[in-house]
Amino acid sequence: MSFGEQPLFTTKAHVFQIDPETKKNWVPVSKTAVSVSYYYDTTRDTYRIISVDGSKAIVNSTITPTMTFTKTSQKFGQWSDSRANTVYGLGFTSESELSKFIEKFKEIKELTRNSAQKNTEVNGVTDNHLPPQPQSPGRQVFHQRTSSWSSSQSDSGSLRERRNSYTQGSTSTNLPPNASEGQLKYENDRLKLALAQSSSNAKKWEVELQTLKNNNARLTAALQESTANVEEWKKQLATYKEEGSRMKKKVLELESKEMTADQTEEFKHKVKQLTDQVEKLHDETSRKQEDINKLKKEVYDLNKKESNSTALQARIQVLEEENHSLSIKVQDLQRLLKECRLTRESENQDVLTLQATLGSKITELYELHEQIVSTVKKESQS
Repeated sequence: MSFGEQPLFTTKAHVFQIDPETKKNWVPVSKTAVSVSYYYDTTRDTYRIISVDGSKAIVNSTITPTMTFTKTSQKFGQWSDSRANTVYGLGFTSESELSKFIEKFKEIKELTRNSAQKNTEVNGVTDNHLPPQPQSPGRQVFHQRTSSWSSSQSDSGSLRERRNSYTQGSTSTNLPPNASEGQLKYENDRLKLALAQSSSNAKKWEVELQTLKNNNARLTAALQESTANVEEWKKQLATYKEEGSRMKKKVLELESKEMTADQTEEFKHKVKQLTDQVEKLHDETSRKQEDINKLKKEVYDLNKKESNSTALQARIQVLEEENHSLSIKVQDLQRLLKECRLTRESENQDVLTLQATLGSKITELYELHEQIVSTVKKESQS
């Protein structure tokens, strides 16, 4: 698991993208307000804006020194990403949220500009803008206990009021979240992004493979039809040849006999017609043979593409296995995140129990102190 990227700032907003056809209308990408976060990659020294809706990454934009975020209305802003070849838009619930996002954008843009100019200062700039480390629970609990002890000594009210005040102070204590929970959420988002991209590529290759199969089937059917037509034409050609031979024999028989000039001309005309028909069939057969050769070449090309499609199928299978592996990792991260939350809640409950116990012990000590003081006063007066 890689923890190279760290969350810097997170807010809620509706995400839009510019219509790629009209370049004027906004197309909503998320149905509801989703989390939009700034992340810093310590390995690549880059800042990104990332937003994930379910298992789909709807924003993945790397901030550059030339990028500009423009406020177009009271609660709406936009920026152009040349690498993604699109324009993103964010709709916020209030103007203050938009202002915070713009201030953070300007701050990170300045960091990217300084990083490009002075590579030696990258580590210092990054450390100054990392999210503040949460105060440890032990220090907060100790501070709360000290404040309660001072209050119990200086309070002039009744013992019951001081005890109630301490109990209320203990109940309102909020423990800081686990520092690794943000990293687990980000890693979960990254795996969802990789899963969505792999699924998109697999679907694209499946469509291309299906297109190749359809073209192959169509050309194969055309080749079979042309082959059947050629066989039929060959049969007709053989029939015409037989008819021509028969007519030639008949002409020779008639020539050997005494015939009139009209009968001779009539037979010669029929022979000429049959000869023309045979020549036409020869020409047509030659053309059809050329068509068959072309179709055979196309079928050969399609078979070659089909072999390539087999390799694509193997690649698709590998991608499906990778998708399955990524899905398992996402499930493991979600389970780990849930366990972390349960552990944190259990620790919070244990701390609250300890605080309540400490409050009762302090109360008992105070009562014992009052009794000792009273006893000492009585003995000194007697």
